[in-house]
Amino acid sequence: MIKHVSQIRVRYADTDKMQFVYNGKYLEYFEVGRTELLRNIGLPYSEIENAGFQLPLIEANLKYKKPAIYDDLLDIEAMVSSPNSAKVHIEYKIREHETGDLICEGFTSHMFIHSESKKPTRPPKIYVEKLSKYFTDN
Repeated sequence: MIKHVSQIRVRYADTDKMQFVYNGKYLEYFEVGRTELLRNIGLPYSEIENAGFQLPLIEANLKYKKPAIYDDLLDIEAMVSSPNSAKVHIEYKIREHETGDLICEGFTSHMFIHSESKKPTRPPKIYVEKLSKYFTDN
């Protein structure tokens, strides 16, 4: 499993009338975790696009545990457990930095497509190679 933790501070614009982080913002926070996970292993998303691939979202799941509020510092943990699957499945845990309280958890699933044709494809070699070195069974 590959794991990376990013941080984000809740902006005022991220909150709703109840002063909680608006529920849709958590998918944006997941995106921060996902892109920073890829960057951390040496594969920024721009490199995937430059190689002729895209990674659209095909499924998402979120479970809200406790509200985050303006100015909270959040830790976004993103984890990927398999480099060779046709789907890229990433799990997330968002915690309040100071207390470690679980705010939200969930996952996103993605599928590689060719940028030009938009047709599904296997994970590209650059992706598999970057992730494989983190897995002992490969």
